[in-house]
Amino acid sequence: MSRMPETGKRSDFFNYDATPFYAERGWLIGEGGVGGKAKGLAFAHRTISAGPLSGSVLLPPVTLVVGAGVFLGYIRDNDMEWAYREPDWERIAIAFSKGRFRESFTRDLERGLALLNGVPLAIRSSSTLEDSVRLSFAGKYDTCFSANIGDPERRMREIEDSLRTVWASLFKPAPRAYRAKHGCRDEDEAMAVLIQPITGKLRDDLYYPELAGAAFSRVYRRPTPRVRKEDGVMRLCFGLGTRTVERSNARVFYLTNPNLRPEGNQPREIARSGQTEFDYIDRTFGSFMTARLDQFLPFILKRHASVHSFVEVFADNLLYWAGCPLTPASRPVFSFSYLPDKHPHFFRLVRRVLASLETAMEMPVDIEFTYDTEDRTMCLIQLRPLSSFTEASGVVLPDVPPERVLFRGDRMVSNGLIDRTEWLVYVDPDLYGTDGRNHEIAREIGRINRSLEGSRYILVGPGRWGSTNADLGVPVQYDELCNSGCIVEIGIRERDFTPELSYGTHFFLDLDVDGILYLPVFAGETGNEYNKSWFDGAPYEKGRHPAVRVYRGAFAVYMDGETEIGRVIRL
Repeated sequence: MSRMPETGKRSDFFNYDATPFYAERGWLIGEGGVGGKAKGLAFAHRTISAGPLSGSVLLPPVTLVVGAGVFLGYIRDNDMEWAYREPDWERIAIAFSKGRFRESFTRDLERGLALLNGVPLAIRSSSTLEDSVRLSFAGKYDTCFSANIGDPERRMREIEDSLRTVWASLFKPAPRAYRAKHGCRDEDEAMAVLIQPITGKLRDDLYYPELAGAAFSRVYRRPTPRVRKEDGVMRLCFGLGTRTVERSNARVFYLTNPNLRPEGNQPREIARSGQTEFDYIDRTFGSFMTARLDQFLPFILKRHASVHSFVEVFADNLLYWAGCPLTPASRPVFSFSYLPDKHPHFFRLVRRVLASLETAMEMPVDIEFTYDTEDRTMCLIQLRPLSSFTEASGVVLPDVPPERVLFRGDRMVSNGLIDRTEWLVYVDPDLYGTDGRNHEIAREIGRINRSLEGSRYILVGPGRWGSTNADLGVPVQYDELCNSGCIVEIGIRERDFTPELSYGTHFFLDLDVDGILYLPVFAGETGNEYNKSWFDGAPYEKGRHPAVRVYRGAFAVYMDGETEIGRVIRL
């Protein structure tokens, strides 16, 4: 992991005990550890409040922490120790949903929630292994949302159900696979939970922040050598921040070159990769909702003074201002094209926050935040160490005949090598998405992944692996690809399959920690090769879905970060 130079004052983050921070404020409920996410937030409070950013950056006014001891007590009280040995996740989830709380805990929780009355809430995991220097567990555990409306009984019931859901997610297949891969047992983990107010504003019956983002002080996977690792990168979306960390469409800004777009500068490329939906809390019905921009554009035009900084209308292969009349052939998109020029203060502030926190922690950092352009307020809602990424030394690309090259890519290439593997798993782009069974394809990939443990096989498919939107790529979970050594994403313009050239999603953080190589390939574009004829002609084993094929032979991967060239070849 890259480290900050010594400053004469050693950071105590490694040994920092966050429990007193919450206990002194009356925010700690129950006993036991407060977990990694709570530790990062408390450290951020201490750093920001004592420094020059105290007047520029807000933090949640109240963050309740349910200690990990409550989770362990819940398991004991409801005789659920068997969950550590049970492979059936659904059986565990049902058992957790039926468990009972201690009356003393219920009383303490009611008192704590009185501090958050009337504010929409996020109920988030803060496990003892989560957000550590070595492992992030990013996106492995569930987050729940509560509109926090209605009578006290309803509000309390929603929070209790959310706690059960977050606790039960400790036993999901993805975190179990993550722990196993990194030498941790299920018994080594325990779950504290944060209950935080969602930062945002109420606009009619819709509650959401104007902008939400995740930012990283280092860029370990870069689309071009023009971006340095020290430059920092940010993923930004409109509305609730769920879309910044998932493999869905969000805007990527390299902080020292914010007008650089990894997806390209052509209007069609911007529109294809831009956010077109946003998430919010509906305060009338009390639910998490998703809205389409084309339906809500009049609403946004009236309620956001900076709308022209982040919304444009795509039509006739051009981008027009947000207020132009819509036609059946036009489509509004959150392009964020003018945000750097109209709101430079925002970008300066993000860079200052990252630099300050990185200095305090003496290691690269990862933050989540919200921002409002009208009152120019940032609220920091998460701080954690940025998971390490150890790039291999320089790799020499071998000279091989063209017919032995299966893939060649020229973007997001970091040094890496797989000198030999027997297996290549392939999802045929011609068949993917043609029968509505995309999730079946993901489960089949998971079955094959388990059978190839230890092989560092090559995994190839159209669009974005691990996308939450199955139309963008195969919706696998971590445990369904964790044994691969290299992931190839094929971009096919005609089918709108587009790799996501963006560092910062949970997906990429997993690749970093696990040392999995990544190669995006844009079929038909200069500098890229996709040897489709070989895949159509070579023998293969059929998967349980016709789109899935398994090739056995001798394959290698060469990734040269200096020349920005990556290749998958047949030996």
